[in-house]
Amino acid sequence: MRREANSHASRLMCYDWIDKPPKDCSMNIHPIVIIWLLCAGPAWGALGAWSLPRIYRRKGLEDAPARFIGGMAGLTLGPLALAPLWRFTPDLRRWYWSGGTGVLVAIELYGVFALLNPNNLCVINIGYVTDQVANGLTIGFIYALIAIGLTLIYSVQGVVSFAHGQFYMLGGYVSYYFLQLFVDVNPIVGIPVAGLATMLIGFAFERLFLRPMHQGRIERAGEYAILITFGLGFFLEYTVLAAVGPFSQKAPAFTLMRVLNIGPLSLLPNRLVAGGVGILLTLALLYLLYRTWLGKALRAVSMDKQAAAVVGINPLTMNTLSFGIGTMLAGMAGAALIPVFTWVPWVGGPSAIRSFVIIVLGGMGSVPGAFIGGLIIGLVEALGAGCYPDPSKGAAYKTAFGLVIFAVMLLLRPTGLFGRES
Repeated sequence: MRREANSHASRLMCYDWIDKPPKDCSMNIHPIVIIWLLCAGPAWGALGAWSLPRIYRRKGLEDAPARFIGGMAGLTLGPLALAPLWRFTPDLRRWYWSGGTGVLVAIELYGVFALLNPNNLCVINIGYVTDQVANGLTIGFIYALIAIGLTLIYSVQGVVSFAHGQFYMLGGYVSYYFLQLFVDVNPIVGIPVAGLATMLIGFAFERLFLRPMHQGRIERAGEYAILITFGLGFFLEYTVLAAVGPFSQKAPAFTLMRVLNIGPLSLLPNRLVAGGVGILLTLALLYLLYRTWLGKALRAVSMDKQAAAVVGINPLTMNTLSFGIGTMLAGMAGAALIPVFTWVPWVGGPSAIRSFVIIVLGGMGSVPGAFIGGLIIGLVEALGAGCYPDPSKGAAYKTAFGLVIFAVMLLLRPTGLFGRES
């Protein structure tokens, strides 16, 4: 009787509650996927990541990228790639910076996904895939802009600002209420206004609360920096919540055009404008850092504060400047996205988490790493949400896809893509 009841229950699970045909409960795995799991796949990737650095260290060679290359090579080609690496131990720097292993992993995982989900839109409609890639890149430029501001603060001051997401939120609201006062101007004008407002707040906060830490007047500076920036984030979020309420707001669109068709691509114009803002501001920051005296002073302080002081650079001034520029970039990113997304006072929390993921992925203190990391997270989130088998759940899991990449990077290269061993 019990066996029959269990059999009857298992048959019921193959039916929907509404009158629909029975589901196929059999687990059909493509033979090629089984072959891939045996000849390559995660097991070989773990073996490569574990063994290759040990072989390089035993031979007295540089092993910095060995874990990453070993993991990627094992995942894609298994022993076919690992055996030559174990035997000949070539210089891995060219392998690492070429990005070939990462591209091969992406192609191979896409092939496995296509075998398991042959009817998915990302498999049968290449135009849909290109649209997702384009949208992921445009939003990735804004992600990169937010993360660049955070990594600039960290590289100069050695402080991780836990209020960075709230400055992003504040920039959006400054732009929104500015546009409410001047209804005839294009929303693009609200971006520099938001940047100026958040920069001034950043200057004032750093001067009042963080400078005493750098002057040696705070005993436990690390804990103080965490608590004071965390407290600032709470203060900004709940002050805005008390002032404007919990109701969602959205600024007017940059353009009334709904879809922009460029060849096979169908782009969202407002996201495209936001992405263009991210590109322009990133290029402007790179010009400041690498082509001006002020940028060279910031980089000098990030490398060695005492040496910078010897040649006449005031580290305290550079600290204030870096915090102000970082908060300005976050505020301008928020102003660029409020015409795209609806805005609430707690919108900064997820953005802060995403920024932390990006700067660790790219390498702590690396501006190019933050830029590349932002693009990677934007692509992964867009493709993950768009290609997930159940579209109703894909958007809800969007942040989780980025966290998976983050976890893999911590396992294979804890210093990040562009990070250096301390």
